Amino acid sequence: MKPIILDTDPGVDDAMAIAYALAHPKLELLALTTVFGNTNVDATTRNASWLLDRFGARRVDVARGAATPLVQAPLPHSEFVHGADGIGGCYPVEPYALDSTARHASLHRLAAAEYIVEAARARPGEITLIAVGPMTNVAAALALEPELPSLLESLVVMGGALDEPGNVTPAAEANFFNDPHAADLLMGVEWPMTVVGLDVTHKIMIADSDLDRVGAQGGETGRLIRDTSRFYVDFYSTKGAARGEDREPACAMHDAAAVAYVVMPDAFETVSGPARAVPDGMAAGQLLVDRAGYTYATDHWQDRPSTAVCMAVDAERVRDDFLSRLTVAGGAQA
Repeated sequence: MKPIILDTDPGVDDAMAIAYALAHPKLELLALTTVFGNTNVDATTRNASWLLDRFGARRVDVARGAATPLVQAPLPHSEFVHGADGIGGCYPVEPYALDSTARHASLHRLAAAEYIVEAARARPGEITLIAVGPMTNVAAALALEPELPSLLESLVVMGGALDEPGNVTPAAEANFFNDPHAADLLMGVEWPMTVVGLDVTHKIMIADSDLDRVGAQGGETGRLIRDTSRFYVDFYSTKGAARGEDREPACAMHDAAAVAYVVMPDAFETVSGPARAVPDGMAAGQLLVDRAGYTYATDHWQDRPSTAVCMAVDAERVRDDFLSRLTVAGGAQA
């Protein structure tokens, strides 16, 4: 089993990624490190523990992370996509008591960045860090431990849009937009880093009938994934982004696609080159990759390492694996 840490801002599609990681026999989910993004960090941390509880996962740590971006002022959260609670309106109104015997019942003694560093030092070269929210925690971890790139097995990021239009501005995907300085910083470091962005995640759509099947066949986990997806699917349908205006309602499994890359990288095709995230202005958060060797033209591109960016995907294979893990397993690593 490949040990992973999921840096996350739950989030409806984050819930899909967490469930998928727990159900996949090739993965050992060590921790959820939380960050602002889809909602505020207090709510994403609460959601992370609640989801683990509902999924029956008792051995997974939760560490609270960054509440604001590295440099820019905080932007509005994405409750209009994920619901006021960040989890599709499914967080219970009445006070919820977590399983007191589970690791996630209390926050880890370390903050998210410190947790990432300590875990990487304890298992050098073993852990894959999957960042599916704004990359603020990862940037903070790198500041604490400059050797982090050599201590991790790899870094996989859900974010960015290269040829595909953005999903929060014409140029930017939400995670890059929420902290473009962190994204740019990380792509300026030499390490095994792969970006799984909208160029592929918009090709992997989960139909409402797929979610109905997950709800019917996936036990408690499946029912919760189906329930949390209602608000999310409605958003996609309203925006006409779900397989076209006249097709079955659907939603993208953005964050779960990054988990899929870890277990089946051969289902994806990448391009590589020096990469930047535009830090501010009308194109803030835009992902740029030098695919033509323009680094000589401006200092902005000098001495940038190569970053792999996913541009094509076997969408059917990824979708089928996601659905099969959730319907067959229907549970988590207890």
